Amino acid sequence: MPQLFPPVADTIARVVLTALLAAPFVAMAAGYAVMRSEYVTGQSITLQQPVPFSHLHHVGQLGIDCRYCHSSVETAAFAGMPSTHTCMTCHSQLFTNVPMLRPVRQSLAEHKPIRWNRVYRLPDYVYFDHSVHIANGVGCSTCHGAVQTMPLMRQSAPLTMHWCLDCHRDPTRYLRPQDQIFDMAWTPPEDQAERGRQLLVQYHIDTEHLTDCSRCHR
Repeated sequence: MPQLFPPVADTIARVVLTALLAAPFVAMAAGYAVMRSEYVTGQSITLQQPVPFSHLHHVGQLGIDCRYCHSSVETAAFAGMPSTHTCMTCHSQLFTNVPMLRPVRQSLAEHKPIRWNRVYRLPDYVYFDHSVHIANGVGCSTCHGAVQTMPLMRQSAPLTMHWCLDCHRDPTRYLRPQDQIFDMAWTPPEDQAERGRQLLVQYHIDTEHLTDCSRCHR
């Protein structure tokens, strides 16, 4: 009786069946990888701004405190953006005719705020309060990274749910004294584990409910 299929047909059939079984798992893995990629999270991506504001220059070189521009960071959910008058406090005297600052001068003349492109953006169903984190020992650089080294601002953290929960499950790794909250060069000391536990008590942080859904989804 003549052979209907060549010897290689059996191998091809096995490969196809294996591929069909593996396809759903490969698709899930690929989807997970895409969702955690910088393309989706926006991490490390630098957005174009109306004015190329340099944190490297203003914070790293001039030593301007975060609160000078983000004045509501200690008292409100939003850190706030500097008004044009804040910018012109210096630039009415310094670099007054520099072309890159034309949008600032135009904003002052027309009484219209500068429309900055938001770098850190959370979904509408996520609630985040800057003042709560500041009051409980979480410093700016924990979330925003070493902004004093950034010529142009970029998103330092992925802002995924996993990233937030990682801190909420064990905040002791990130807590620091109040006098170091705005120190952008702060690094955890060797005994951070012990200091963190002490600060946990000092700030009256209840870790039992830090991962409750209602903490972030209200």
